[in-house]
This record gives sequence, C-alpha cells and structure tokens, in this order.
Amino acid sequence: MTDNNEYVPPKVWTWNKASGGQFANINRPIAGPTHDKELPVGKHPLQLYSLATPNGQKVTIMLEELLALGHTGAEYDAWLIKIGDGDQFGSGFVDVNPNSKIPALMDRSGDKPVRVFESGAILMYLAEKFGAFLPTDPAKRAECLSWLFWQMGSAPYLGGGFGHFYAYAPFKIEYAIDRFAMETKRQLDVLDRRLGESAYLGGDDYTIADIAVFPWYGGLVKGWQYGAAEFLSVDDYKNIHRWADTILERPAVVRGRMVNRVNGDPASQLHERHDASDFDTKTQDKVGSN
Repeated sequence: MTDNNEYVPPKVWTWNKASGGQFANINRPIAGPTHDKELPVGKHPLQLYSLATPNGQKVTIMLEELLALGHTGAEYDAWLIKIGDGDQFGSGFVDVNPNSKIPALMDRSGDKPVRVFESGAILMYLAEKFGAFLPTDPAKRAECLSWLFWQMGSAPYLGGGFGHFYAYAPFKIEYAIDRFAMETKRQLDVLDRRLGESAYLGGDDYTIADIAVFPWYGGLVKGWQYGAAEFLSVDDYKNIHRWADTILERPAVVRGRMVNRVNGDPASQLHERHDASDFDTKTQDKVGSN
C-alpha cells in the first residue's frame, strides 16, 4: 500500500468545506428543500419523478413490464429530475420524497394520492397493486423478497463505495478502492453462484428481484457502470452474463432503460415519457438538451 498523509479526524465533524468529487455541489448534511418548485402532473394515474440511474431504471422497467402484460392502470408520466441541477431539493419533490432521492412516485388513481419513495418500496407497491412479478406462494415470495432486500443492502457498497472511490472521488485512495472492490467481487460471486442454481434470482420466474438487481449488477458486468468491467474481471461471472443477456432481450427492459435517460447514444434517450407513442416520436428532442 502506498504511503499517504494520515488524516486525523477532528473531535467534532463540521461541514466547513466542499467534499470534492463529481457530486460535491449537491452533497450537504441537512435535509429539506432548498427552493420552492411545484412538480408537474400529467394525465395518467401514476406520476414518476426520476432519472435513469440504476435505481430509476428499476421503476421504469417495472412500469413497462406491467404495461406489456396488459395492465392499463400502470400508464404513467415520467418527469425528468436532474439531480446534478438539484431538482430533487425542490419543495414539490421533497413533499413526495423527504429523502430527496430519485425515484419518487405519486399514485393518483384513488380518492387520495399516495406517495411512494425508495425504489424497493415502489417495486413492491406496484407488484402488489397489480398482482404481478411477486410470487404468492410463501416460499417463493420469501426467496424473491430476500433477493430484493439483498440488493437494497448491497448496492450502496457497489455505488457509494466502489463506484464513488473508483470513478467519482477527487483523488484515488488505494485503501478505499481495494476495500470496496473486494466487496463488489464478493457480491458478484454471491449472484453468480445463485444464478448457477436457477434461471432467475427468485427461481424459475422473472420477478421484482431481477428488476431491482439487473440495472446495478447486470449493468456492471455489461460495462455500463463506472467503466470498471475490466478492472473487476467481470467476464469471470458467466451465470450473471447469461441472466443479464436474457433480461436484455425483453422489450419492456429496453424501453424502461430509455426513460429519463440523458446520457449515451441519443437514440437510447427518452428524457420524459407521457405516452407509449413517445418511444417512436423522439420525445428527447421536445423536452430539451442535457
């Protein structure tokens, strides 16, 4: 390990300087809104406020999968929340998600609007609302939910841990990268072993567990996350690749990954989604540039 100047933590930590790195301008140790801004409301029962990060993709994939099954009540408006600009700190967004993180969902299908935040909670809410992608058999349901919550507990080590220190931190810290690379490799091994036993994480059927895990770990092995595929030797995880390739063949997944996307190939971007026809009419050109 290389030598570094030792950092001695102060007796009491105070926020007296920017943290540095790609997201320094939106990091702060307090909650609540920074400005007044109402959220737009479209014509559909479900109003989604999001960005096509892995967490955002979970929900748009789920909604597109529900629509593909014929659940017309899953029609939705997907509004773009530019987290780099601080949209998540607007008063309207904070009313939907006091944690100021995307995605956030408002269900206006009933007499009283229902807010749902945290991507795992949204997936469960939609699965139970429409009776899809969540097994009813107790044992299969338990397996599905175990993998769903595995993702909730594990992905912060991948994203906020490895991804941050490998790709976003203002300077490289060997200890931090080694620590979180090791944990990410361990998680990939957990997944690869499970997917060597069954077609999908919950068993034979595609469920919200797969929808939750795929954007993070499927994206990692396919080279979309942090530019770290070679660094982490992801070719070794043959079962994850097989599973990710199978999921990528689903048309609803292709559509869901496009929604609220503002980077990459312009043909893969649909900045906002308000109707199924938007996938054919270049909505990104109407909404504006990145």
